[in-house]
Amino acid sequence: MPAVLSRWKAWLMHPAAKPLLFVLCLLPFANLFAGAVFDTLGPNPAEALIRAMGDWTLRFLCVVLAVTPLRVQLGLPALARFRRMLGLFVYFYAVLHLLCYSVFDQGLDFGEIWRDILKRPFILVGMLAFGLLTALALTSPHRMTRWMGARRWQRLHRCVYAVAGLAILHFFWMRAGKNNFTEVAVYGAILALLLGWRLQRWLRKRWATVRPEVSR
Repeated sequence: MPAVLSRWKAWLMHPAAKPLLFVLCLLPFANLFAGAVFDTLGPNPAEALIRAMGDWTLRFLCVVLAVTPLRVQLGLPALARFRRMLGLFVYFYAVLHLLCYSVFDQGLDFGEIWRDILKRPFILVGMLAFGLLTALALTSPHRMTRWMGARRWQRLHRCVYAVAGLAILHFFWMRAGKNNFTEVAVYGAILALLLGWRLQRWLRKRWATVRPEVSR
């Protein structure tokens, strides 16, 4: 096991690691783009694109939230190098999800989009999640950390947990109409596990700071 971990550490620090990850993250987009060009997305390609972009947004969100647990549990600090890129890919697929909905489903009619937001709660929740993601994407550059200050920047970027909750709620309400909750349960379980890991770690740290005061 130590030998495997040392190999992983070497690979993660390799100069080609980031470009390779970038290409891998673009593969779902390339596959869907090719499907649209060659008409292999099924009888309703517009709906297939909207759903697929949403699914990939959720998948990348799970990957981003898994970076810290994996880094800590496996002792791979180099994983932190990829968190920003993965976070921006969450936003990339969220933008594509919103664009596909706006163009293919609503014909880029902003009045109709606004009415749809007010009429359907799952659209409203999705828009709220997208708004938070936009704030996180705009403040992701390193210079924004210096400009905002580390504490305020960290406080803002904890909104990723709210994004995760809103994303699952958006997905749940969207699938509720068809009474199909299997995928919702899978994503919900993954995100609950990842957020639960963070909660217990925070509680452990909190208890470690409180215990010395209690023992006095």
